[in-house]
Amino acid sequence: MRTQCLCQICTCGRHHCPHGTTKIYENTGKFCPMTEYLEKYPSYGTVAPPQSLKPRSAVQAVDRGRVEDITTFKSDYRPYEITRPPRHMPEEYQPKAGSVDHDTTYKRDFNPHQVQPMVIVWPTERPPEKQGKLDTVPTYKDDYRVWAVPRRELHKLEHVYQPPMVQFGNPTTSQDDFIPHEIVLQQSCRPHEGLLCPTAPFSGDTSHRRDYVPHELPPRFVRPKGEYKAASQPMESLTTHRGAFQGLTGQAARLCRPAEPRASPKARFAGTTEFRESFPPWEMVPPKNRVVSEYVPPLGTMQLASTSHVDYIPHQATRVLPAKPVPHHSSSPGPFQGISTTHDHFPAWQVSRQGPVRPQQPLPGLSGKFEGLSTFRSHYVPHALVPTLSCRPAQAPAHSKAPFHAVTMYSTEFVPKQQVVCPASFPSPPGYLFANVDSRGHRFFHRLPPTVEAY
Repeated sequence: MRTQCLCQICTCGRHHCPHGTTKIYENTGKFCPMTEYLEKYPSYGTVAPPQSLKPRSAVQAVDRGRVEDITTFKSDYRPYEITRPPRHMPEEYQPKAGSVDHDTTYKRDFNPHQVQPMVIVWPTERPPEKQGKLDTVPTYKDDYRVWAVPRRELHKLEHVYQPPMVQFGNPTTSQDDFIPHEIVLQQSCRPHEGLLCPTAPFSGDTSHRRDYVPHELPPRFVRPKGEYKAASQPMESLTTHRGAFQGLTGQAARLCRPAEPRASPKARFAGTTEFRESFPPWEMVPPKNRVVSEYVPPLGTMQLASTSHVDYIPHQATRVLPAKPVPHHSSSPGPFQGISTTHDHFPAWQVSRQGPVRPQQPLPGLSGKFEGLSTFRSHYVPHALVPTLSCRPAQAPAHSKAPFHAVTMYSTEFVPKQQVVCPASFPSPPGYLFANVDSRGHRFFHRLPPTVEAY
């Protein structure tokens, strides 16, 4: 009897077997319904480990023989037959007999109404008032005027640096605060080698054992248990909420939704909204121009001397020399030999610059005068334009005085289908018997034969 996997029993495509750890080198020969690798690719035997391609350290002699053109790919490659996939041939189109009825449900049931165009409400235009000549002087030129400020003189003293002739004698902070001390050797706490270890055994006596005094604990107090007394009255199983709460009678909630008055189709749109009634247009007052007072320069002269320039007293200080040690250059007795291994094994080559690649036969020049006629103009053939006919139906609607029936093709022709439950959604699929579980985690089931009822 053939077994089927849970992945094959599923009809909705959402149930699969719980895959476990994959065993690569296991050759069971069973069909795996989740992959096509075992069907298309044959299994190979024991594969030897790859050999190292690293060359040996020994010097190999140069072989002057011919190089073989057989590679690993050519020797191991097995060509497969390539077949073209089947191509679907479309069936020949055959037009249906008869004429096409362009009538739709919308044209039959729609009743057009006469709607007047909406009047656009624009605010009243107010032409700008021309009272005088426009002043083209901007605010920047009127309020900001250029001052005639003289250039400040430089009060910096000219200082020509002269290196000091005497050595720097001022000590640093580290030299003033640091007091050198003599190095005193620390005494070692290690015992001398001549001392002998005690031979007597360790008594194990400590200060805690000598000073500890044991005390006797009093017996623990045990509370006596009280006797159970049953209630004299039976339990009513009534809670405080049930006994104290009493429902209040009230009226049923009413719908607060306002009634929807249906406007007649022949009524004219008023064109007013709540926003237009609550917010009428206001008259805008033109802004007033700001009157700027005339600038008055301050009286007197401006003192350009600062506090640092007045109170600063220059001091004569010497330049600090760097404490960097003097470099000692090692001089070799002989001349420098500019010879290296790279210079001996890689001599310079004489390379000449490659010239530009130019065609040997240049194109012949044009002779004669250009006629001004392009290829498009010489080969273009004008055609008469044929206007495309519009497939749009006429705007005259089909009036119908019969009432509209709420019957559609879906409500008349729809046939409900029975919902089929996927058998793989059950813990044990109905009509199948569990067989085994393979190493990949697939669960296989046996299909039970159908039962025949006896008449």
